[in-house]
Amino acid sequence: MSAIALDRLSKTFGRSVALRDLTLDVAQGEFLTILGPSGSGKSTALSLISGLAQPSSGTIHLAGRDVTQLAPARRNIGLVFQSYALFPHLNLRDNVAFPLRVRKTPAADVTRRVDEIIGLLRLGGLEDRKPSQLSGGQQQRVALARALVFGPDILLLDEPMGALDKKLREDVQVELRRLHKRLGTTTILVTHDQEEALSLSDRILVLADGHAEQVGTPREVYTRPANAFVAGFLGTANQLRGRLRPRDAGGLELVVDGGHSLPLSLPLAPHAGAAGAEVVVIARPETARILPDDPSSPGIPGKIRDAIYLGTHARYHVETSFEEPLIVSSTDPRARHAPGDPVRIGWSPDDLWVLPTPASQP
Repeated sequence: MSAIALDRLSKTFGRSVALRDLTLDVAQGEFLTILGPSGSGKSTALSLISGLAQPSSGTIHLAGRDVTQLAPARRNIGLVFQSYALFPHLNLRDNVAFPLRVRKTPAADVTRRVDEIIGLLRLGGLEDRKPSQLSGGQQQRVALARALVFGPDILLLDEPMGALDKKLREDVQVELRRLHKRLGTTTILVTHDQEEALSLSDRILVLADGHAEQVGTPREVYTRPANAFVAGFLGTANQLRGRLRPRDAGGLELVVDGGHSLPLSLPLAPHAGAAGAEVVVIARPETARILPDDPSSPGIPGKIRDAIYLGTHARYHVETSFEEPLIVSSTDPRARHAPGDPVRIGWSPDDLWVLPTPASQP
C-alpha cells in the first residue's frame, strides 16, 4: 500500500491551471522531491496533499484512505514552510511542544517527546531562546522538530532551505538525510534547487506548467531525461543536433555540422530510431573530454572562448560550428586551457543520451 496515492489530481484558479492530472504513488518511507521552476505547481501539489487547498478534480489517498475532503488536522501530516512560521512570543521548547498541547497530550508525554526531538535535532541548551535569538539554521531545525514531535505519518517540506545561505543549506541537507535515515518518515520536499533534489531524494518528480514531465531516481532523471526541458532544468546540458548514420563497426553515430561524428551506445539510446533520422543528443559537461586539435582525433573541433576557474573544477566555453558554445567541465588539475586554444571535444558513447522525438514521447 502506498503512503500517498494521487489520482489525476488537478487544481485550477479561474482559467489558470496550476496542476494538471497528476497521478503519483509515494512508497512508505520514501523521500520524494518535487522539483520545478517558479509557477510549475510544486507548492500547489503540497497544499493539496496537506489539505490546505482543495483539488478541482482527482483524489488523494493516504495509506489507502481517501482524504480528498478531509480537514488538514485529521491527516496526521507534519508541515515545514520556508518562513518556518514559528511563534515569536514562545521559546524554543514551547514552539516544539505546541502540536502536542493542541492534541491534548498528557504533560508527562509532552515533556518526554519534546526532550527526545530536541536531542535528536541537536538543539539542547537552546530551549529558553525565542526565535529572534536563534540563527537561521537553528530556526529551521526548530520548525523540523515541531513538525516531527507528534509522530506524523508524512512530512511535507515547502522550500524549507530557501532562506539559508549555501553553507547553512548544506548543513541542513546533511541533517535531513540523517533524520530520514533515523526516522523513516515518508517525506515530500518541494524545491527549485537541483543539487538539493539530487542529494536528498529517493525519487524526483519534475513539474513544468502544472504537468509532470518525469519521475524517477536522481540518476535516471539526470542521465536519462525524458525531454529537453528536464535535461536543461536538471543541471547543465549540451544539446547536440544531428543526423544518425550507421557505423562501420556496427551501431549508429551522430553526424553534426561539418560532418564530424560521435558514436552512440544503443542500450543508452532507446529513442535513436533508424539511420537517417534527425535527433537531439544530450551531452553533460562533466563527461566531456578535451582532446588535442588533431584531425585524426575523434570529436568536434572548436576553440576555447572562456576558461573559468571554480576551485573544484574548471569550466570551459568552447566555440564550434554550433550556434551555442559547448560547455565542458574538467576536474583535471593539469589542464591549462586558455582562451583561443584550438581543441576537440568528445564524449564516450555511454555518456550520450538521445532524446525522444515529440511523436515518440508518452
